[in-house]
Amino acid sequence: MAFNLVLVNPQIPNNTGAIGRLCVNAGASLHLIKPIGFDIDEKAVRRAGLDYWEKLDLHVWESIDDFFAHNEIGENAHFATTKTDKPYFESDFKEGDFIFFGSETAGIPEEILNKYKERNITIPMTKEGRSLNLAISTGIVLYDAIRQNFSTFEQ
Repeated sequence: MAFNLVLVNPQIPNNTGAIGRLCVNAGASLHLIKPIGFDIDEKAVRRAGLDYWEKLDLHVWESIDDFFAHNEIGENAHFATTKTDKPYFESDFKEGDFIFFGSETAGIPEEILNKYKERNITIPMTKEGRSLNLAISTGIVLYDAIRQNFSTFEQ
């Protein structure tokens, strides 16, 4: 079983396309939580995902409540945010885990971060930067999760 990347209200089609391509190459599923700031059939999404988009294990949810109603979330989830001090590499990732990322403009909603506070993770950065590009962030965390589980990773 692969990992699950969850994008909460993504806003930039190029990022989502690149993340879709990442998911195909990493054997991960991509979950998009509406509202989405663009039409997922947009040229920019397809261009960034190239010919990978058709191979993507894509799940689109009408809302965050819809997602939580259909997926049991607890110890199997990690919530990426700049609002914690716990680095992602101190998390114990297991196959099948859900790795959440918020929108490029607002991040993961505060009420979700608070509910799963012990599951919040961050990518360490210098004081010079405020955040990383969403596609880069997903790649950093997803490939550490794969590294931790490489003996069972299907290539």
